[in-house]
Amino acid sequence: MEGKGKEERNPTKKSDRVVVWLLHRKFTLLSILLFAFFLRILVSLHPYSGARRPPMFGDYEAQRHWMEITINIPPREWYKNTTFNHLAYWGLDYPPLTAYQSYFHGIFLRALDPNSVALSSSRGYETPLSKLLMRWTVLSSDALVFFPAALYFVIVYYAGRKDDEVAWQLAMILLLPGVILIDHGHFQYNCISLGLTIGAVAAIISENDVLASVLYCLALNHKQMSAYYAPAFFGHLLGKCIRRKNPLLETMKLGFVVFGTFIIVWWPYLSSVEAILEVLRRLAPFERGIYEDYVANFWCSTSFVIKWKRLFSMQTLRLLSFGATLASILPSTVHQISVPSRQGFLYAMLNSSFSFYLFSFQVHEKSVLLPLVAMSLLALEEPLLFHWFSCYAMLSMYPLLCRDGLVVPYGALLLLSNLLYFTPQVFGGHRRRERVSFGFRKVLMALCLLSFLVIHVIYLSVTPPKRYPFIFEAFIMVLCFSQFVVIAAYTNMKQWMLQSSCFPKEKMH
Repeated sequence: MEGKGKEERNPTKKSDRVVVWLLHRKFTLLSILLFAFFLRILVSLHPYSGARRPPMFGDYEAQRHWMEITINIPPREWYKNTTFNHLAYWGLDYPPLTAYQSYFHGIFLRALDPNSVALSSSRGYETPLSKLLMRWTVLSSDALVFFPAALYFVIVYYAGRKDDEVAWQLAMILLLPGVILIDHGHFQYNCISLGLTIGAVAAIISENDVLASVLYCLALNHKQMSAYYAPAFFGHLLGKCIRRKNPLLETMKLGFVVFGTFIIVWWPYLSSVEAILEVLRRLAPFERGIYEDYVANFWCSTSFVIKWKRLFSMQTLRLLSFGATLASILPSTVHQISVPSRQGFLYAMLNSSFSFYLFSFQVHEKSVLLPLVAMSLLALEEPLLFHWFSCYAMLSMYPLLCRDGLVVPYGALLLLSNLLYFTPQVFGGHRRRERVSFGFRKVLMALCLLSFLVIHVIYLSVTPPKRYPFIFEAFIMVLCFSQFVVIAAYTNMKQWMLQSSCFPKEKMH
């Protein structure tokens, strides 16, 4: 981070300065928050996953069904295959905190529209009132978890930066098009797990490792994909602990916090080993194969050359996936164990989530949100890279969002993100342009935007050949994968380049 002298060595004073800015810039802050919330409302007016498409409908129905199940049957049966909870019909496949969230949201729906969560009879229930209530559960979750977490992060990490830069950074996190489209368009609750993770990051930066451990454990218990960040958290916290006066005691303290948090969340399922295994089996979708849809990761993108599913057994593919993922996350994890730093931790989060996205077993298109959010935390540090990755992350989800009927909000949010990036007077953009406005980079961005336009027009207007009905999806997948590999290689190198410059300024206490 920028900053010199005493201010650099006193993060508390930096934080105080940003708090004063927040108090004195209430209009700017409220404008960003209200605009971000208003955008979410606008996107929620569009279709969602599986709208009016029986028999399984889509993610909207999955979330509604989990509310129906959790408020009507005992917790110990939420993950069991029973008469009223047939796991073939959107069986609960997220950790217990998602089930508790569904339970409380289900109570809310039952109070205002009982038919929307009536056991068995509410399958495919889609009335204007129920859709309004369902959309509100996501909006309120976003406002209560993701918004304050983003604010907490910019206060503690970007303290000491110019006011307009802090405002721009906050806007970049809250206005991430991918997160808005998936949660408020497609319909999910990623804002909860991602918000808890950002809160954990902010807690680490503010030297509150106990709170960080609790928040990250909650994120992990809301969505298992939060494990994409686990190596970064593990490496950074371990690296800090072993540099303290009593390393064993510090490590054990955090271990007890993690263990205790898991005990509390999993309490209804600790009655037997079988009860725990029932939940764990639902969280690991190995039966679906190493990949399903066209996702821009290694296994799917190389399947045109190497027929992974034909050549190798499921067990072999699991081992290959595990080995590739482990090998790719080791450099960033080892770096944080050996040289822990705040900035290095953010790069480690990005590199770790990238590794899981590119190499792990059964990755979904929506999983790109995890490296995308990690990248958004570094938007001021890497403005060009952030914009580049954000655009390609959006493109990688384009076929999915097209199927949901979200082309209009997709285009609008993509245009908005480009305007915010390129407009000189928006949130200190003039300074960022000075930093990135070299001729080569201008040409690069122009070519990227031109290719974007061509790809989108072709996908919407040209009918693919009957022999290759998914050729455009495959092209998008391979193109995005190639960009992700380049970005991941750069950010891994950048993290190791921080070793000599960051650590001496950030002593462990």
